[in-house]
Amino acid sequence: MIAKFKKNKRQSKSSLIFAVFLGVLVLVVIGFLVVSNLKINQRRSVLTSQLEDLKQQLQVLQERKAYLEGKISESAHQDFLEKEAYETFNLKKPGEEVVTILPPEEKGEETKKEKGFWEKFLGKLKF
Repeated sequence: MIAKFKKNKRQSKSSLIFAVFLGVLVLVVIGFLVVSNLKINQRRSVLTSQLEDLKQQLQVLQERKAYLEGKISESAHQDFLEKEAYETFNLKKPGEEVVTILPPEEKGEETKKEKGFWEKFLGKLKF
């Protein structure tokens, strides 16, 4: 009986070491999975915010595209071309006269500028 007891004691030591090793291995694997999951969640949040930004940019670009397409279709009309010719190139139709309004002319007198301190000082010294 004594021999059997010693044999069980050796088996229990090796099974205890194996259980501890297995427990540590499981904890390491679980830790690795938790860290990987956190990194994936952080990356997902970054990508989600980038996706939202890109959706907003897409919306703005679609609105701009619609505006430009409207301008293109508008530019095909004769009225638009005439309006642009008037505004951009100052053209006129036959029989029309162009009137130009000039700003009022200033009088020949120049406005007197106040002399600074040094100009007054040098004027007194007659330099």
